[in-house]
Amino acid sequence: MPATMLQNVIAKYASACPLWVYRFLPFLRWWPSVNADTNRVDAMAGFTGALIVLPQAVAFATIAGLPPEYGLYAAMMPAIVAALFGSSWHLVSGPTTAISIAVFASVSPFAHPGSPEFISMVLTLTFLTGLFQFILGLARMGVLVNFISHTVVIGFTAGAALLIAGSQIKNFFGLSIPRGTPFFKTLEMFVQHIGDVNLYVLSVSVTTLIVGILVKRYVPKLPYMIAAMVVGSLLATAMNAYYGAETTLIHTVGALPSGLPPLSSPDFSFQGLSQMLFPALIITMLALTEAVSISRAIAGRSGQRIDGNQEFIGQGLSNLVGSFFSGYAASGSFNRSGVNYAAGARTPLAAVYASIFLVIILLLVAPLAAYLPTAAMAGILFLVAWGLIDIHHIGLLHKISRQETMVLWVTLLGTLIDLEKGIFVGIALSLGLYLYRTSRPTLDSVVPDPDFSNYHYVPADGMPECPQIKMVRLNGSIFFGAVSHLQQQFQNIEAQKPDCKHLVVMASGINFVDLAGAELLGEIARDRNKMGGGLYFYRLKERVAETLRKGGFMKDVGEKHLFPANIRPSLAIYDTLDSEVCRTCTARIFPPCNERLPNGEKRES
Repeated sequence: MPATMLQNVIAKYASACPLWVYRFLPFLRWWPSVNADTNRVDAMAGFTGALIVLPQAVAFATIAGLPPEYGLYAAMMPAIVAALFGSSWHLVSGPTTAISIAVFASVSPFAHPGSPEFISMVLTLTFLTGLFQFILGLARMGVLVNFISHTVVIGFTAGAALLIAGSQIKNFFGLSIPRGTPFFKTLEMFVQHIGDVNLYVLSVSVTTLIVGILVKRYVPKLPYMIAAMVVGSLLATAMNAYYGAETTLIHTVGALPSGLPPLSSPDFSFQGLSQMLFPALIITMLALTEAVSISRAIAGRSGQRIDGNQEFIGQGLSNLVGSFFSGYAASGSFNRSGVNYAAGARTPLAAVYASIFLVIILLLVAPLAAYLPTAAMAGILFLVAWGLIDIHHIGLLHKISRQETMVLWVTLLGTLIDLEKGIFVGIALSLGLYLYRTSRPTLDSVVPDPDFSNYHYVPADGMPECPQIKMVRLNGSIFFGAVSHLQQQFQNIEAQKPDCKHLVVMASGINFVDLAGAELLGEIARDRNKMGGGLYFYRLKERVAETLRKGGFMKDVGEKHLFPANIRPSLAIYDTLDSEVCRTCTARIFPPCNERLPNGEKRES
């Protein structure tokens, strides 16, 4: 009854509060829809999510170079805050593979992984990441993630997957490779010491890997990570009992501390903040890209509308709060969010329930982690790494675009060499190639459709053209980066037809014109006017025309030289043409050409 009364009070307040309140208390939007039915469904979805996150969180903390329990802490408070203050109803936040590998790569150069100094710097990194995310959300900069192309994300994720696998080679094969060894150096050391592979360790890791693959494929309803870990742990325990731990050298993760996440404090010293400033920027963009992309992907199926700025705020608050509750940088998880949606979650309370159930489950199973071998964890992480590589889209890119393929491989290799800078190199390259493409708009020759019953214009492609009117279709915007290319193309047209005084531009493909572009059009119009002709536009967008008017360039072009749809520019220009040229012309591509000359004289057959 008290819960029902509280819900009624919140629902009454939510219906009366102004719109700006929803930005800071977004849960007021969906809270009135909570009832007994949604609570039941959300609780079941939350329980399923808790089972999924338990092995994942331990694995991801290992990737990040943190004690296993920190992965669990990152799936508790951050998930609750992100659910309450985010935009998506189905996004579940917590530790992720990409963020974990980025955390390890960012902090390991400054402190030994797992040490108190390392943990303190990770908390500082998490705080700064949350602060940047929160500020970007308040500044309504959600559009920034749109500049990180899908190809860059695919390349970075594939590179991160290889880094994950590389970091686990020593645990998978039982080799002695220093922690934090660069990827290519790890491969070199693996080849050099391949004869020292520990077969006991290898049998556990391979068995875990095979069981995980089989369960995932043939028993999809069973959590494959838990099943694989249980089998791997039982095999390791049996071998240690039979051969002795001194012989097998199979190490275990160790017991996990049970209970609520302990309070923590980031390092607010100048040195700590300055060292983590740049890595925090990288993880900020990466985490937001993950969260918003996953939110939109699920929203495409659920029909929900996603507010990118609100998602920035929710993710920022989750990491700010998480840094004080022993959590490291969290983001949206595709696996857990997908499971949450598939399990029938109705409201963000499902993510809250998942965190509560995770605490309860941790109290029950924390001591069992003492039997979890690191070799089994390595097998699971190999499986996770393979799942991150998007084979389908990587293969598709080779068929679609050479430029996108280049972006993919540059990002992937850059990530393997230096994860922090790899993604920025990929973003810079993809933006550079985009600017290159947009700076080269096409200018194609066209002629009226021979079927005069419509107003279409078709590519010239060897068809006869009017010697006095040049018609072109311009596809692309005219901005400072495209001016030089377009100027050269217009000069080529003038060189090919120096006596052609009239230039008609099919302008429906021009989306915008900046000052440099407007000056170019004004210059072309003045040159054509001096020749006794003019520059004309067919279907020019009103906002582009308005730019020309505001800049004073329309006086050069002339309002009468703008033609809307279903009006033939040639009809207005025809009477100004040279009749003697028309008399001997055989092209006759305009409707009046076969009837009369421009001076009104009837054309002879």
